[in-house]
Amino acid sequence: MSLMRCPEGHLFSPRRYGNICPYCNKTVALTKQKSIADDPEGNYDSSTPYLGDLEVIDPVTGWLVCIEGASKGRDYKIMTEKNFLGRSETMDIQILGDNHIAKKNHAVFVYDPKKRKTLILPGDSQGLVYVNEEAVYTPQELSAYDVIEMGKSKFLFIPLCGENFEWSELDDEKGKE
Repeated sequence: MSLMRCPEGHLFSPRRYGNICPYCNKTVALTKQKSIADDPEGNYDSSTPYLGDLEVIDPVTGWLVCIEGASKGRDYKIMTEKNFLGRSETMDIQILGDNHIAKKNHAVFVYDPKKRKTLILPGDSQGLVYVNEEAVYTPQELSAYDVIEMGKSKFLFIPLCGENFEWSELDDEKGKE
């Protein structure tokens, strides 16, 4: 697994985060591999793909901002469709520093682009999830500035997509031009 280093010195996985550092949100320039045309002597190594061609951007639909707990002040991106939350690096939303949050699947955040709604579902771990002091047992729609409590941490939900904005609208407008 190859790691990328941002200008601030943070190491992160480009496979998981693309070319944006998840710690400081700085963009790291991807360098282009030499092509066969650039190398007339035939020293071109075709086994290494050019990452710029492989990068697919999954647009952010909202954020969780830690307002209480070990990660206070840190934000976590919510992408389209299902986002699994836990402490493990295999989770879509990885929360570090709060060992009361389950390693895997403490909660699931879902953005439904057809209905333009973000929902929270309880995960399959033992820990409970609370929205505005109420336990979540079934899928529940989130509203702007809902307070979500997991483990010893509290998070504020900040939506981007919803009633007033949707990424697909921008794609539709580009097609009309």
